[in-house]
Amino acid sequence: MPQAQPYIIAPSLHNSRLTRAVSGRDQHGEMQQIKVVEERPLTIYLNKQEIVTAMTIGDYPEYLAVGYLRNQGMLLHDDRITGIDYDEEVEAVIVRTERETNYEDKLKKKTRTSGCAVGTVFGDMMEGLEGLILPAAELRTSWLYALAQQINTTPSLYLEAGAIHGSVLCHQAAPLVYMEDVGRHNAVDKIAGWMVMEQTEAADKILYTTGRLTSEMVIKTALMGIPVLASRSGFTAWGVEIARQVGLTLIGRLRGQRFICLSGEERLIRDADPSKIKTESKRARPS
Repeated sequence: MPQAQPYIIAPSLHNSRLTRAVSGRDQHGEMQQIKVVEERPLTIYLNKQEIVTAMTIGDYPEYLAVGYLRNQGMLLHDDRITGIDYDEEVEAVIVRTERETNYEDKLKKKTRTSGCAVGTVFGDMMEGLEGLILPAAELRTSWLYALAQQINTTPSLYLEAGAIHGSVLCHQAAPLVYMEDVGRHNAVDKIAGWMVMEQTEAADKILYTTGRLTSEMVIKTALMGIPVLASRSGFTAWGVEIARQVGLTLIGRLRGQRFICLSGEERLIRDADPSKIKTESKRARPS
């Protein structure tokens, strides 16, 4: 099993703004104090136009704004970002581009997705997927097992406070960027924003998510150009259908020795003996 690697960005455990101590009584009537995650509104502007207000834990607002706009097709691949202004007091981010933008018509059509914290997609959900075929990237089972073991035992806001999702950008057996948020779509958008701002190649990456493999998650991954999506959770039929359409390798129910591949199985190299994989520790993230 490959050795654990340090993250470029790890969960924001030391940011006191992300959780709050709350007191209550347990099943025995005894007073308990626990940490709960915060939810804050973040209004995203593209140039002079207000686009959306997202509920988020409040970390990495610039990455969230840029990633959201890119995944909505409002920030194009050849757009030049001239500035990103975050105002903590009014809880807003303005992304400025060299190109003049106006998405009034697109904003009139929106779809509430299956994402937690009510994800919203503007325009046609399938926009941008026409003719898209992702690169046929190799995937080794040894990488999957190594990633699952490290990610699910990494100290995180989920293990500390619960009620939160995580998404991790990975390269082979190394997790690189670990983002958390109340909605898994927000966590993925933060990764997308980081990739845009750091000009990171997508064709050799893996996206790991703790949430369900829904159509929304598959579409976001495909639009980001990432050829592999993995989760310890399950699938939706439409998510599987879209993955097969665009050539996305889709791995679900990845727990301990087990997983199932419902798309892209021909790219999977089985180089690890499942019987030799350790069972998950008690500190691993539950399903």
